[in-house]
Amino acid sequence: MRGVLLIAFVALVSLPRTRAVWLGRLDPKQLLGSWYILAVASGEKGFALEKATKNIEGVVVTLTPENNLKMLSSRHRLERCDVNVVELLRQNSGWVFENPALGILDYRVLGTNFRDYAIVFTQLEFKDEAFSTVELYSRTELASQEAMSLFTRWSWGLGFLSQQQASLQRDFTCVHKVFQ
Repeated sequence: MRGVLLIAFVALVSLPRTRAVWLGRLDPKQLLGSWYILAVASGEKGFALEKATKNIEGVVVTLTPENNLKMLSSRHRLERCDVNVVELLRQNSGWVFENPALGILDYRVLGTNFRDYAIVFTQLEFKDEAFSTVELYSRTELASQEAMSLFTRWSWGLGFLSQQQASLQRDFTCVHKVFQ
């Protein structure tokens, strides 16, 4: 895990032109609301083989009274929509969130224009597998060129190979389960 965080830090230092907006400086209210997840880069085992079958996901972000993030998400899994609610606990340092009991070790925004998109980094640990993801959150069904470019830059900068990156399939069936 330390190695992945070190790689993330080195990537951040080496991407000076990219607007990095750490959650410590981000008003979390700007992250609230409905988002489409349009692209993913993942180090998860098997992701490269399954990426062609992954569909666009939906996430609704709310803030609890304790300033934790509550995430309602829907994704397509095994011919059905899987709807989950996860609460991410605020860490002591700025607006960085986690829920180690669920395997979410780090959740933070890497870059955003505060209106249309956010690039989100997550460090995960499930069973014996530790991996990270970078996701492109968009307020609309299509991402802007700026958002796609920033997603690609962050993904490459954090060491994701092209086979570890995917633009998700334009199937909105499960997305609408959380946007209702």
